[in-house]
Amino acid sequence: MNTTPKSMRLQIAIFGRTNVGKSSVLNMLAGQDVAITSPVPGTTTDVVEKSMELLPVGPVVFLDTAGLDDKSQLGDLRTERARRIFDRADVALLIVEPSGWGECEDGIAAAAKEKNIPLIVLVNKTDIAGPSPELEEALKTRGIEPVLCSAISKGLREKAVAQVKERLLKLSAPAAGPKAILGDLVKPGQTVVLIIPIDKEAPKGRIILPQVQAMRDLLDHGVLSLTCREHEYPRALASLKEPPALVVCDSQVVDFMVAHTPPGVPCTTFSILFARFKGDLAAYAAGAAAIRGLRPGDRIAVLEACSHHAIEDDIGRVKLPRWLRETVKGELSIDTFSGRDLPADLSAYKLAVHCGGCMLTRTEILNRMGKAKAAGVPITNYGTAISECKGVLERVLSPFPEALRAYRAARA
Repeated sequence: MNTTPKSMRLQIAIFGRTNVGKSSVLNMLAGQDVAITSPVPGTTTDVVEKSMELLPVGPVVFLDTAGLDDKSQLGDLRTERARRIFDRADVALLIVEPSGWGECEDGIAAAAKEKNIPLIVLVNKTDIAGPSPELEEALKTRGIEPVLCSAISKGLREKAVAQVKERLLKLSAPAAGPKAILGDLVKPGQTVVLIIPIDKEAPKGRIILPQVQAMRDLLDHGVLSLTCREHEYPRALASLKEPPALVVCDSQVVDFMVAHTPPGVPCTTFSILFARFKGDLAAYAAGAAAIRGLRPGDRIAVLEACSHHAIEDDIGRVKLPRWLRETVKGELSIDTFSGRDLPADLSAYKLAVHCGGCMLTRTEILNRMGKAKAAGVPITNYGTAISECKGVLERVLSPFPEALRAYRAARA
């Protein structure tokens, strides 16, 4: 569990006012000094992330945020960073003091409700005083049963940690989605062919995370895999006694893969698999249909989940824009946004194209898709967009009937 990628962990965000003991609660739950604590308000200046195994809950990431009532010189920047965490969180822990409930707590609870994030309220510093009548009334009115704790009192600490774990087990189910990347598409003992180009984007001595995760998923489901480079694919097919149950390729060679795959063999791309696993594939498929309606001069937003140095033939900054321009037969205005910084106003764009999202959680991907929908902007991802540009999207959506129907409906 200690090597589980952050994107596959339960994201638990810790919110509250300045100096209520958020970092102390993080240290209490982690069982170690993860965050700096101090009686000085505003000690936490940016989000502190701690990945750990929280038994019996499983692999988690704690996200300790700055106080949302920070009035210091940098307070606006700190609180803005903290508020963005609502887009990542699977569960929110709201830390309050025994003295009462106010506007700050109301705002946090309202944001959690709006995002449909389970909320657990911890009343800290109960070694000093019990919850005030005002706090008890506020919690009762909102139907909240709090966890009483003291991050510095051993007896209260152990009891509180046990109660938090119990609540997490009941409340922490991530956004419902496929439980497998591709293992549910085939049967144990069948063979899947994985086509993995080794080009400038392949890290030296390794392959990229989505491909590694797909391989592991096949192993977990007892499915055989045959891995090859694109020019080896015809020979790989010929070596099999019977056709593979599925073929998966890197999106940039999708047209080559489709051209060399027998008609009766299902095939798709790694990016489309992750569109289903991390997001809403049907919505991505419908968004890809909007590519045919683009006109020269239209604005496109390309959303990358991770920041990296763009290489000579970068997929998101070079290849994808080139294929989009070839499809439109003209120039497009393409803006690229990296990391977790999304444009403030997506409505200025005709289309948003997201990366595979292997570095983000399903919750965060769905939040991003929701922002595009709210702005009235179709959204797709690299795999569906590239396959549409190359004219093979229907073929690589064939293993996913619902997404294929959504694409055809959007094209009609």
